[in-house]
Amino acid sequence: MNLASHNYGKQRVRVMKVLRSVSAQGSAAGTGIGSHQVKELEIGVRLEGDFGAALISADNSVVVATDTMKNTVQVLAHRHLEAETEPFAALVARHFLDKYEQIVRVTVEVRERAWRRMSFDGRPHEHSFAGEGHTPVVRVVDRKRGARLIESGVEELLILKSTGSGFAGFPRDEYTTLPETKDRILATILNARWRWSELPGDTSFQNARIREAMPRLFADRYSPSVQATMWDMAQAAFDACGLIDEITLALPNKHYLPANLTPFGIDASGVSFVPTDEPHGQIEATMVRGR
Repeated sequence: MNLASHNYGKQRVRVMKVLRSVSAQGSAAGTGIGSHQVKELEIGVRLEGDFGAALISADNSVVVATDTMKNTVQVLAHRHLEAETEPFAALVARHFLDKYEQIVRVTVEVRERAWRRMSFDGRPHEHSFAGEGHTPVVRVVDRKRGARLIESGVEELLILKSTGSGFAGFPRDEYTTLPETKDRILATILNARWRWSELPGDTSFQNARIREAMPRLFADRYSPSVQATMWDMAQAAFDACGLIDEITLALPNKHYLPANLTPFGIDASGVSFVPTDEPHGQIEATMVRGR
């Protein structure tokens, strides 16, 4: 028996860091609190390299303990994590590559719990936050030799429009019951990852531009299908940021079926619907920037 491939690591390492800056107003008020920003991350690290002896010969001399990996991530977060997630993820990957000769490839995946600052009477609160309705993600793959890959993205961004969508002109056979329509609810959970050709210094700002551009396109343009809308959303992302060269979108079609209230003498068309979670359509594609 031969070993074909192997990787291992530590998943779901959770960190929370309060980034503190004393505002002029906070100093004047004498509170000593100032303005805070919070970063809450869930981090996974996977290692690949010369670990065959651990599997074949029960030799642990080259195995970096996953507990060590967890502690390393937490210490690096305390020392280096700031507002931008991508440079921190890259730093974690490079740390393991530089520290251990037997490691040849490191994958770091980060999911962020996004917090937005609360506002009251039009004034942002300095240290109170509410949860956002999406999950920013980052993926870094670094190697001893070869190019480094950095991706950013978003998961679990629920978007819906109550009109401005249809689906018609599809093949019909003896098993087709779906009626054609030029007006339907379109709902999906946007999951997207985009690859950086060059990492900007303001990744948070650029990511926000991309996250805004795709739902705006979704909202404003008539959708003849999820596929066509996915293509247009990818183009909107490329237009929003010139430093990404590839984007992968996954758009589950979350169906809202017309409610049948005709047994009760009610025509509910266009007004009442039945939300369904399963089964659902799943549409995925990867687009690259045109040259």
